[in-house]
Amino acid sequence: MSSEVPQQYRRVLSGMRPTGQLHLGHYHGVLKNWVELQQEYKCYFFVADWHALTTHYEDPSIVSTSTWEMVIDWLAAGVDHGLSDLFIQSSVPEHAELHLLLSMMTPLGWLERVPSYKDQQEKLKEKDLATYGFLGYPLLQSADILMYKAGLVPVGADQVAHVELTREVARRFNYLYGREPDFEEKAEAAIKQMGKKNAKMFKKLRSAYQENGDQEALGVAQALLESSQNITVGDKERLFGYLEGSGRVILPEPKALLTKASKMPGLDGQKMSKSYQNTIALRDDPADIEKKIRTMPTDPARVRLTDPGDPTKCPVWQFHEIYSDEGVCEWVQEGCKSAGIGCLECKQPVIEAVLRELKPMQERAKEYTEQPELVRSIIIEGNEKARDVAKETIEEVRAAMCMNII
Repeated sequence: MSSEVPQQYRRVLSGMRPTGQLHLGHYHGVLKNWVELQQEYKCYFFVADWHALTTHYEDPSIVSTSTWEMVIDWLAAGVDHGLSDLFIQSSVPEHAELHLLLSMMTPLGWLERVPSYKDQQEKLKEKDLATYGFLGYPLLQSADILMYKAGLVPVGADQVAHVELTREVARRFNYLYGREPDFEEKAEAAIKQMGKKNAKMFKKLRSAYQENGDQEALGVAQALLESSQNITVGDKERLFGYLEGSGRVILPEPKALLTKASKMPGLDGQKMSKSYQNTIALRDDPADIEKKIRTMPTDPARVRLTDPGDPTKCPVWQFHEIYSDEGVCEWVQEGCKSAGIGCLECKQPVIEAVLRELKPMQERAKEYTEQPELVRSIIIEGNEKARDVAKETIEEVRAAMCMNII
């Protein structure tokens, strides 16, 4: 099965677990990317509350309390519910059904080899993660993606393995259930609907790929299918499979959209994370933000004001690299190395820049906080739109697996 996804499925899906306050790491690592993606793609952004239970099943209260606060932060950061569908995972029960159906044909070894399985168990030793839910959460992620036939999934490098698992699951599903009894006859009939010239070209390209492994011919044939106006969506799915020697493509394989690693450091120079208690929350009070930055550790060599320092050994410099322009960065480099400026003086431009970035978000968050019914209506509408798509997909899956008994 090719990594190419039919154009009609050019959708983006991404989710976030509601496990506490969102901070600058979330904004720079995820939300800014979402705001850009929604301008170009049909986006589905969801609250992954079931996923949160995999590590917070003993105390799920944080999940429910964090859900609405997180949605408010999304909206305040610029995620537009007019461009994207925002919904809560557990409000679309078809996710659970697809997860169950996919679990029937997914080899256990595929889940056990996901890198994050053992890695997270090692990192979260204080939690009992010897549960089916934790083992199966990558497959639930696959169900989330495949439910919307998402073509692109924005992930960091550490999550690429999850998208690869999804591709394998989709490929296996299509292989097992995409073979209709009269598949080839329907495919040949669909080719005729393309028009004489395009049908001839398609057959030629298909032969070149299947007989000689010509990848360029495969790409041209896929593009030809994409642009064909004379065949139905179902026939396109059928011909994508027929082209590659498989069955009908019921669940298209997604592609990982590799996002840039967040360069947002924590207050101590490590990755910004709640686990390290080194965060600046998006809705922290300005006075608290100023205090946090003023008390950040600096180059340990600068014991006295007159001691020269090295910006590369100072966590504050990492903030300057994100927030300061070239002139300020030069001022910091020269002033630190010559002891011409003190550490508090160096931190002031960072304080001003962070407050300036967060001020409009905090103002919008306040507006949404004061209108809980508006936030609720946005999610209800998103839930309904997501569920409409989910119902279509689950009906296709049920039919393919002969589960439409009544």
